[in-house]
Amino acid sequence: MAIINLSDKKTNLLVTLLSVVLLAIVVALYLGPNIAIEGIDLKMLPLINAFINGFTAITLIAGFFAIKNGNVILHQRIMTLALILSTLFLLVYVTYHASAPSTKFGGEGIIAYIYYFILLTHILLAIVIVPLVLISYIRAFSEKFDKHQKIARITLPLWLYVSITGVIVYVMISPYY
Repeated sequence: MAIINLSDKKTNLLVTLLSVVLLAIVVALYLGPNIAIEGIDLKMLPLINAFINGFTAITLIAGFFAIKNGNVILHQRIMTLALILSTLFLLVYVTYHASAPSTKFGGEGIIAYIYYFILLTHILLAIVIVPLVLISYIRAFSEKFDKHQKIARITLPLWLYVSITGVIVYVMISPYY
């Protein structure tokens, strides 16, 4: 019996709405003023997010191997953990960027081009990955496994790329915080 029973039309509307709202929040963080949070030191949040991204990448790889080995229950649990980690990342990200100005990358020359290439692809794919993850997750828990498998083949490498490049972006910009 399916855990989630949404029609494809309702699912698409829900995923689109949630994806647009999340994107609007992130854009507003960059365009709007910073909100001061008194008495709380938020300097560690980018490092925490790098760790969350790293753990997300590890869980994605573990989830892949779990399903390849036929362990569906373990795969479900690991992928749920990956979704929870990504949600936690987003909450920490929003908290930090709502209260701190953007950090400028200080590298020059070829390293700057590499950094901005990684950053740009990371940002663009982070936008794309939100609806892909949601659709993959909903299809799995709706027991639409054939549809889940088709989109998961796209979602997994992109989600993994976003997670890994999140760590790389942090490592490259961390000297400038």
